[in-house]
Amino acid sequence: MPPRAPLIGLYAALAALAVTAAAAAPLQPDAAKNCRSCNEWNQPQKPFQLYGKSWYVGTHGLSAVLIDSGDGLVLLDGALPESAPLIAANIAQLGFRLEQIRYIGVSHAHYDHVGGVAALARASGATVIASARNAQALAAGQPPADDPQAGFGVEANAFAKVDNVKVVADGETVRVGHLALTAHYTPGHTPGATSWSWPDCDGEECRDLVYADSLNAVSDDMYRFGGADGDGGIAANFRSSIARVAALPCDLLIPVHPGFADFDDKLARRAKGAKPDPFLDAGACKRYAAAALRKLDERLNEERAAPKP
Repeated sequence: MPPRAPLIGLYAALAALAVTAAAAAPLQPDAAKNCRSCNEWNQPQKPFQLYGKSWYVGTHGLSAVLIDSGDGLVLLDGALPESAPLIAANIAQLGFRLEQIRYIGVSHAHYDHVGGVAALARASGATVIASARNAQALAAGQPPADDPQAGFGVEANAFAKVDNVKVVADGETVRVGHLALTAHYTPGHTPGATSWSWPDCDGEECRDLVYADSLNAVSDDMYRFGGADGDGGIAANFRSSIARVAALPCDLLIPVHPGFADFDDKLARRAKGAKPDPFLDAGACKRYAAAALRKLDERLNEERAAPKP
């Protein structure tokens, strides 16, 4: 009888291949959203290096970040449902494959940032990582009832449900290869809002990168960030989130909307050979937070001045 060991090894290899094949599928985007800004947000953007092994792979108006850990990839956000093919194409242009993505991190559960996550997770087999409140919203395919934008309605807010979600605690660090990716809960724009930070290196030069979630006090017409009396609600928690982003070690800011950090201008200056790299800016997170705090204060003043319902 011939030896069985080679056959056992072959069966094991085939089984592993079958598991990998079952984990991923061809990219099939979910139904596109019909919103006022969707077309503008979804304009293509050529991928570019942020720093070290971190790359921008989002659209022109919606950020998505790819990080090469040396032992698989991590993707942050999936933008709109119709953004998924653009993100996938950008990843391929950098020489990577969707199947190399091990985790997809989420900023906040609105359709313009998680709309493409379900399709990208199906196509890659990646595990989605998110805050506890984001995980609940992803499973429901809807922001929760206490989301400031919930009043826009179920149909307007809907996005494809995501089931394979691993909850990441506030302050928890996800380690993959050489990557140490830390979650920072920054609720305000949404209840589950999460900013992410990680160090990345270019040779011996290491920098702190921050994927900052939205700190924008935007809501439906009936919502009050200051609550019924103008001084309660979620205002205090929102201020704490803004202060938290301001305090993060931050050499390079990537906001969830790249325009909030003038990426077009930075890319143009980088293309002209500007030194130091325009993307490296140790004060960017503090300025981002300061602008958000001013807008929140303006919004709270408007709420106090408005007639009582």
